[in-house]
Formats: sequence, structure tokens, C-alpha cells
Amino acid sequence: MAKFTKRSVIASAALIASVWLVLVQLQPSPALAQATDCDGSPCPPPSDCEGNCEGERAPPAVTGVASSAGSINDLGKQRFNQMITHRVLGTVLLGVNEQINCSDCVSAFGSAGSFSAGVHGRKELTPNLSLLAGIAYTQYSEGGYHVTSAPIGAFALRYDFTDWGPSRPFFDIGTILSPSENVRYRRSYVTSLGPVSVDGQTSSQNYGAYGRAGWINRISPRDEVAASVEVWQLWQRVKGYSDPTVAFNPFDATIATGTDKTNLVKVGGQWTHLFADSVEGNINGGFVQSFANHSGIVAIVTGSDGTIAPTIGNQSWFEYGGRLGFRIAKGWVTDLFVNGTAGPQPVGNTIHGGVGLRVSY
Repeated sequence: MAKFTKRSVIASAALIASVWLVLVQLQPSPALAQATDCDGSPCPPPSDCEGNCEGERAPPAVTGVASSAGSINDLGKQRFNQMITHRVLGTVLLGVNEQINCSDCVSAFGSAGSFSAGVHGRKELTPNLSLLAGIAYTQYSEGGYHVTSAPIGAFALRYDFTDWGPSRPFFDIGTILSPSENVRYRRSYVTSLGPVSVDGQTSSQNYGAYGRAGWINRISPRDEVAASVEVWQLWQRVKGYSDPTVAFNPFDATIATGTDKTNLVKVGGQWTHLFADSVEGNINGGFVQSFANHSGIVAIVTGSDGTIAPTIGNQSWFEYGGRLGFRIAKGWVTDLFVNGTAGPQPVGNTIHGGVGLRVSY
């Protein structure tokens, strides 16, 4: 029978402990197993972020679709202003700054504020009936839009009851038209990454028809006053277009072909006076009210649900004009004139001035 001494027991325990330590060192750790389980390639260190760390967060989405959709309403205002400005420029061709009754004449003119150059005049067809007509080439802009090319024509018939004496009624019926205009409309909106502004290029056509009833009074050989009421209907057809391709426009828009419409009533008056024998003066103005306005815009904006069709409520404003004519020779007059509007947007405050050379015959 074997005998275990104290020394042999201690030696055996030390040997067993040594073997156990070696075996523990040889066991693979979970981290080591994870690091070598990548098809033989080094694995990235483990992460405790679970998708919530700053370096692993997805970039935020760009916002601003509501602002882009809202810019379509601004396009509607631009197009309404375009109709009104077209009409104001056209009335110059119908002698808005001249007296109601005068001799046959022809005037060549140029204006600034909106560039315009043309010719207009009047011709007596009978002692009571006159033809008013004119043509011009214009360029104008206001509130974001730019009409870069627009020929305008206008003509009207005026019936003046001259046989009634110095105080009498008169009536006009006429039209203003521009069958081909090149125009740019600006659309601006704001995104979470900054502002966006794009100019859409297209073409438009403008037409207007009106009737006018008034009363004229030649209160002296040097003075003529008149008051009148005008009723207008305006149409503006704009060809469809899309935003141009630019570096940053995340919520682009497409505008369909459409027709803008409005109806106007103007109540106004004018006074023409001859100072001394060589200077003619005219002032005119009136209050204008629009009704039954319709915007022809139907737009699709990326990221917005459905189509967008802005509305234009009834508008009111004042129109004014004036002229100084200097008689430089018999039958020849140099004119300085101004016309404009005053009121809230979308019509706003505008002014157009120019110079003309008029010959009477």
C-alpha cells in the first residue's frame, strides 16, 4: 500500500494547478472568435452604439416643399400684374393722355420705366366718329417677371356727339392685343439647406377688350374736362413650362398651359388746359376695381401631393397719367408724359414715362 507523504501531496497539487492554468489560456475568448470570423480578414472592433452614435446617424432629410408650393401663389400674382401693366401700356396707344376731342394727329414716342417705342394717332372718319390706333414694341418687368419682347397693338372707335354742343356724351369701344410675348417668371423658395431661385422661360399672349361711356365739357376755348366709366375684360394665355435644370432645386415645378382672366371697372376723369399759346397740359386718373379674377396656373411641385392652383381675389388700385406738350412749330408738338398705378400688390406702385413728337394735320 502506497504511502503519501506530506511533501508528495503538495507536489501533486502544484502540478494539477499548473495544468489547469495552461488549459484556461488555451480557451478562445468571444472577442477573439468574433475577430477571426470574417472570412480570414480582420474584423472591425465591436460597437456599443447600436445605431445611436453620431458617426452612424443618417443625414437629415431636406425640407422646404411647403415653401416651394407657396411660391406658385407668387407666380399667380406676377401674371396678374403682367395683365394690368400690358393694359396700362396699351392705353397710351389709345390717347389716354390726350384730350377727348381734337384734330387728326400722329405721334411717335419712346418711354422708360418700361421700355416702349411706337407710334399712335387718331383719324376723324366722320364729324362724330374717330379711329384711335397705335402699335409699339415693349419690354417691361415687375415683381419677379420680365417681359423681354412684346409687340402691342391697339385700336378703338370713338363716337362724340359734337352736334350736341360743348357739353355732350361720348362712347368708345376698342381692343388691345399682343399675340406673342417672350417672358420669364421667377420662382423663389427656402429649404433647410438654403434659398432657391429659378427663372422659367416661356411665351404668352395678351388680349383685352373694353367699352367706355363718358361726358365731355368744353368749358372754355382753353379747357376740356371729361368723366367716364370703362369696363374691361382681359385674357392672358401662358404656354406651359418647367423649371430649368440648376445645381440645387430639390422641389422643382412644372406649370401647365393656362389662361388668366380678369374683369375691370374704372371710374375716372381728365382735364386738358392750354397755358398761354404754346404749352398744353393734361392730367388724368381713376379708380379701378377688378372682379371675377381667374388664375390659369395649374402646377405640380416635386414632393407635394396633387396639383396647385392659386387664386387671385378681387383687387383695387388707382391709375394716373399726365402730359406736357410744347408747341414747337405750327402743327408740331413735343410731349412729355407719365403713366402709372398706385395700390397694394399684386398691382403695386408702377411708373412709366416717355417723350413723344406729335404732328397734327
